[in-house]
Amino acid sequence: MQGFVSTAPRHEALPTLAGMTQPASADRPTARSPRSLSGLLPFLRPYRWRIALALVSLVAAAAATLVMPVALRSLIDQGLVAAEPGARVMQLREHFLALFVVGVLLGVFSALRFYMVSWLGERVTADLRNAVYRHVVLQSPGFFETTSSGEVISRLTTDTTLVQTVVGSSLSMGLRNSVMGLGALGMLIFTNARVMLPVLAMLVLIVGPALYFGRRVRRLSRASQDRVADASALANEVLNAIPVVQSYTQEAGEAARFDRATEAAFETARRRTRVRSVLIAFIISATFGALLFGLYQGTQAVIRGDVSAGHLGQTVLYVIVLVSSVAVLSEVYGDLLRAAGATERLMELLATQSTVAEPAQPQALPVTRGGSAVALNHVRFHYPSRPAQAALADLNLQIKPGETVALVGPSGAGKSTLFQLLLRFYDVDAGTVTLDGVDVRSTRLHDLRERIGIVPQDSVIFSANAMENIRYGRPTATDEEVMSAAKAAFAHDFILALPGGYQSFLGERGVRLSGGQRQRISIARAILKNPPLLLLDEATSALDAESERVVQAALQAAMADRTTLVIAHRLATVQQVDRIVVLDQGRIVDQGRHAELMARGGLYARLAALQFGGESQVRAA
Repeated sequence: MQGFVSTAPRHEALPTLAGMTQPASADRPTARSPRSLSGLLPFLRPYRWRIALALVSLVAAAAATLVMPVALRSLIDQGLVAAEPGARVMQLREHFLALFVVGVLLGVFSALRFYMVSWLGERVTADLRNAVYRHVVLQSPGFFETTSSGEVISRLTTDTTLVQTVVGSSLSMGLRNSVMGLGALGMLIFTNARVMLPVLAMLVLIVGPALYFGRRVRRLSRASQDRVADASALANEVLNAIPVVQSYTQEAGEAARFDRATEAAFETARRRTRVRSVLIAFIISATFGALLFGLYQGTQAVIRGDVSAGHLGQTVLYVIVLVSSVAVLSEVYGDLLRAAGATERLMELLATQSTVAEPAQPQALPVTRGGSAVALNHVRFHYPSRPAQAALADLNLQIKPGETVALVGPSGAGKSTLFQLLLRFYDVDAGTVTLDGVDVRSTRLHDLRERIGIVPQDSVIFSANAMENIRYGRPTATDEEVMSAAKAAFAHDFILALPGGYQSFLGERGVRLSGGQRQRISIARAILKNPPLLLLDEATSALDAESERVVQAALQAAMADRTTLVIAHRLATVQQVDRIVVLDQGRIVDQGRHAELMARGGLYARLAALQFGGESQVRAA
């Protein structure tokens, strides 16, 4: 389905990484060098021929730059100094033509390098974003108990942008200037060995302090990116709850909280920038001073007559190339350190493994007609975030194909947990959950969840039109099938009344619809999926009486010819189901039909007395 279903890219398959089981955390120890960028190798490997072409262009452009001083020396010594007056014009033409050819080659190879490297940066960043997103959507809900969606979004945007800067620009600049700097240094040593060897020894002494400052930049870069992620997570949380924020008049308070988060990010970035500035100033100043010492020695050699004026001109240009290369490399090194932090965070996210794993040898689910059979045998389960409190304790439940069963009980009794175990969002600690006689841990997650449809309490509406929102239940459905499902869910008429009918954009999270309309879109989606097992989680709890009447009719259509599990706090909506299962503190305390449970006078009867008694008082008033 266009807009929702991820399709495989046309380029090479994206790499996957594995090995870590803990969720990513900003507090984990990190490496202190750009070697963290090696995590990008799986994303670069599919494009090795393009990388090779980019490297050839890079080396060629650097070589053309390094030839310039030699050509200039030849121009000075032969075209201006050594040539006879009659031949000087011809010599100058030849030398300038040679310089022009070198310049053209420099321009062509530089352009080719720029295109190839920019393409690589965009392509690798797109692959990295796709890989991270695909990996995240496969994580179990337990992952999102410890990792906020705002942090994930920050990694998908801010961190990948830093990686793009390095792959698409900084790394190329670093390699190019490394080649030019080493080439210029080599030429200076080759042509001025006595002078440049002491200078080289001075340059080596610069490396130690540079590495020290580099490590500090590295740590602060990681901290800065973490603070930006914190601010993003806060903004994501508040913007998704803006009606609550405004109803409690907390706009100023939330703005102040975001100010504090952005100020923390700014302060960390300021410290990183200050250390990086010191690093740049130290490297450029120390390198320039060392090379000026060498250049001074070269001018003394010209005065003594040991070298020619062209030789000195060549030396000056090589010194300029070397100094400028070192200056660029000092800035590139800072970019590499920032990108190393971003890469670490992304690799941590990619390495996080879901606690719900696919079986090594999946078992196929049998073909069913008229609904699925569900069984929970001695199930015990604790949520990872609450290991001391059992959500379900030795629970046994058998549901026949085609049966409609309601789950009732106080909050925290384990009703929603049962749904999550059926969908295998979590694995049980003990016992088994089976669907049509197959342990849910033994079948593929896709096959399992294809058998189950769910209508949640809070209907999810995507930022798309009505047709695409319903088609989300079965992406291959035709328009006629979508409309048929909408009619069954009593959604067809109100959809046609929208300005664009089925093509009407419903807004972010369905803000253009009422609660009942959103619920009917959700029900239509489940009807279109046509699963043998339907889960209804408080599907009418937030509706007014008129909307509830319509939605209940839609639910009756959705429940036909399939097994249905209903979570309900409003007991009036489940009196006609085949069986009511009463849960309390993770255990089944009673089950039967409405009249039987009322006659036994247990927990269900007390809950019913509270609800129906209150409703009678309201009607009497």
